[in-house]
Amino acid sequence: MKLSIIILNHNSRGLLKQCVRSIEMSNVSVPYEIIIVDNASTDDSAEMIEHELSHVRLIQSEVNIGYGGGNNKGAQHAKGEYLLILNPDVTVLENSIESMLEKFSEDEHVGLVAPQLLHPDKSIQYSAYRFPKTTTPILRRTVFGKTPWGRKHLSWFMMADWDHLTSRSVDWVLGGAMMMKKEMLQQLKGFDENYFLYFEDVDLCRRMWQQNKKVIYCAESRMVHYHKRQSAQKGGVLALFNPLTRVHIRSAVYYFKKWGLQREDSKTVD
Repeated sequence: MKLSIIILNHNSRGLLKQCVRSIEMSNVSVPYEIIIVDNASTDDSAEMIEHELSHVRLIQSEVNIGYGGGNNKGAQHAKGEYLLILNPDVTVLENSIESMLEKFSEDEHVGLVAPQLLHPDKSIQYSAYRFPKTTTPILRRTVFGKTPWGRKHLSWFMMADWDHLTSRSVDWVLGGAMMMKKEMLQQLKGFDENYFLYFEDVDLCRRMWQQNKKVIYCAESRMVHYHKRQSAQKGGVLALFNPLTRVHIRSAVYYFKKWGLQREDSKTVD
């Protein structure tokens, strides 16, 4: 089998159904399978999958094992040569999967490919970034990012000096949609499960680069991301008391403890 599409679900019943239907409607031209890992949902997602999406493979986890743990579980059951890690809030557009696969055949040094993500209104969502500095998580999750210095830093981090309309190598990409060879993920020993949520994608991309494998943003591939930021800014120091913000900060602490406080030189090619 050429491709295994792994969708990690946690209480996203409606979006999950939309995601699967979009894959089917995109007329994928290679043999593929869809694996849904249900991460201890409480919204009857599993029942919906069994009754309405019975053709997909369902793997259930009795406890929420996080983003990395859930996707690793899906990868263990995958039969495909390539893996497409997909969040349920993403819809696949026609030819997007084929365009991602082409990047691997164009360059043997490509390790991971991600699509251009669009907002529901079809405007571009920034989904490719430079490696973060220690201040980046705080600036992203609080109003300090709205200060002149904060805006300048976040503009650099989000690669706002580039229009995101062309394909290129980047430091890292959002984990909502990313493709890689199964053997490459196995070589990297999967996602680091010490992160529960956030920074797993940064960490994986950094390990790709460490193995001299490129991370590619593929502008020819387009998918729609129905993303609703859960850890929205609440203002100043109070934002740090948002539960998901605290999870983000904990993941950041682990990331910088693992990789060191100094930012690695950017891998982006201007």
